Amino acid sequence: MKKESISVQMESEKLRATRKYMEKKDASLEQELADALQKLYEKYVPAPVREYIDEAAEDSKSKVKPNKPRAAGQQNRESTI
Repeated sequence: MKKESISVQMESEKLRATRKYMEKKDASLEQELADALQKLYEKYVPAPVREYIDEAAEDSKSKVKPNKPRAAGQQNRESTI
């Protein structure tokens, strides 16, 4: 499934302190934020919608992507051996 980025602003001193003290506890700011986003998703998105999204993601993973056709005039290197 394609991922997107979001941007959140925080006061510099608070962010610096958060990173400093998380580092002391071997915690990752990015992982903590990802976990918080997952909890928000589970809290606000209805279960049937989450199931639909999960099934669609599994279907797209299980489908084999066909090879891209070669450009005209491009030779298959194996056939020239």
